[in-house]
Amino acid sequence: MKIVLCSLFLAALSYRVDAKLHNSAVCVTGRTEAPIGGTGWSVSYNWQKNYEIDLKATECACGYYKQRNTGDNQWDKCEDCTYDGLQCNSAGWHIGGDEMNYYCTKKCSAQGSEAN
Repeated sequence: MKIVLCSLFLAALSYRVDAKLHNSAVCVTGRTEAPIGGTGWSVSYNWQKNYEIDLKATECACGYYKQRNTGDNQWDKCEDCTYDGLQCNSAGWHIGGDEMNYYCTKKCSAQGSEAN
């Protein structure tokens, strides 16, 4: 019984959330992906992304994110979010990729989002 409890305790200590946080993000449209270089089983095989930045949707999503207040995690608030005419920026790295994608697609009518 002690071994089980000790294992559970160690597992709880080692658990952590691996969030993908960013300091800049944009909403995109016209996204395409195409293979470049190599063949499907070679080490040089890669994909190229092409998209257009949707300025209106990015401004819209950045506004939503600035108002966000859903908890105590780093990505739950972005009081330092600012739109600079091209992208949404957060000096404190508060922009969560999934959250930005939600605002871009569900609230601001973009195809998706891209972030650093």
